[in-house]
Amino acid sequence: MKKIALSLSALVSLTLASGTVSPALAQTPAATAPGGKLQACFVYIGPANDGGWTYAHDQARRLAEKARPWLSTRYVESVPEGQAMPVLDRLARGGCQVIFTTSFGYMDQTAEAAKKYPNVIFAHAAGYKRAPNLATYMADFYQVYYLNGLIAGALTKSGNVGYVGTFPIPEIKRHINAFALGALAANPKAKVNVKWISAWFDPTKAKQAAEALINQGNDVLGFSEDTPTVVQTAVAHNLPVFGHYNDMFRFGPNNVASGQIVHWDKIYIDFLTKVHNGTYTNKNLQNVDYWWLLNRGAVEAAAQPGVVINPKYAAQLKTAMMTVGGKQVSVYDRVMTLNADMKSARPKFDPFTGPIKDRGGILRVPAGKVASVAELNSMSWVAPGVTGAVADEPKK
Repeated sequence: MKKIALSLSALVSLTLASGTVSPALAQTPAATAPGGKLQACFVYIGPANDGGWTYAHDQARRLAEKARPWLSTRYVESVPEGQAMPVLDRLARGGCQVIFTTSFGYMDQTAEAAKKYPNVIFAHAAGYKRAPNLATYMADFYQVYYLNGLIAGALTKSGNVGYVGTFPIPEIKRHINAFALGALAANPKAKVNVKWISAWFDPTKAKQAAEALINQGNDVLGFSEDTPTVVQTAVAHNLPVFGHYNDMFRFGPNNVASGQIVHWDKIYIDFLTKVHNGTYTNKNLQNVDYWWLLNRGAVEAAAQPGVVINPKYAAQLKTAMMTVGGKQVSVYDRVMTLNADMKSARPKFDPFTGPIKDRGGILRVPAGKVASVAELNSMSWVAPGVTGAVADEPKK
């Protein structure tokens, strides 16, 4: 692979056009990492300190580098979707041996870059396009969202749970669907009211949407925007809320009932170790698709690490009852039982076990079947209990 060292002026120009370059990246334009280390580079959709999605990837990058002394990492932050190619060009030509692109909207340009630079290994988060030198990976939350939904259904007094949505892509749809299915299991009258903001990182829009949902009578909140803004808004109104992607307990110790915490480092360390020892090469990644869930430790249902349910809500959830297999059990016990099951090597429960009909009454998962990974990754239908327009929702 041809190696090209970029001038400082080129780096500055690229920063202005396509994202912010990390100090480490600006200082190391050389073709190889110091000491002959494996050079892994990361492309981020938001700032590394966003407190949500990108922060989680960046913390995982740091953990991987700390865990593997033969590894050196760099990153570029705040790269808009659809504008990643100049960044990928520079990274591939600047000595990056492995490039991780960490947002769904990078998929097509990552596939293009993989074809353009066949000697570089690429891995794309949340996508489905692969090639001999392009793998895909996901630490998915759908199981966690079902558990959070159980809690939300039990905690809402109005029966209305608000959700600040980003984009109606399959990932977000399956998470909202799982959330709604959980809420309905605990409270058959519950509704999940979604307000879309068409942004991954936009604290202003997130706050406006959360405030609007609260004004409409939603008394529990969930979200998929990349900052703690919705948590902070819920705190201002003293409402239960679910943390997203990181430990957001510190932003609302009295209000974060539970949440979704990701451990991307589990995947990054595994993947990079296999690159380092020769298991993964630029010729054998066509079928490498990480789909890591609770039982791989890549995700966690928790208000803060190791704490599934905020103790402040334990008593209420222990008195909230639901029917399971014809028997009455507390929502608290149901959450704990299912969490333990889905963390086991061979889970017996899956949130998308049929029969499941969509909100239009169309059967989407037949009785006795479990939605496949491919079906989850292409999910477009909308579950019962979800209200509001959802783009690309099939009618049949």
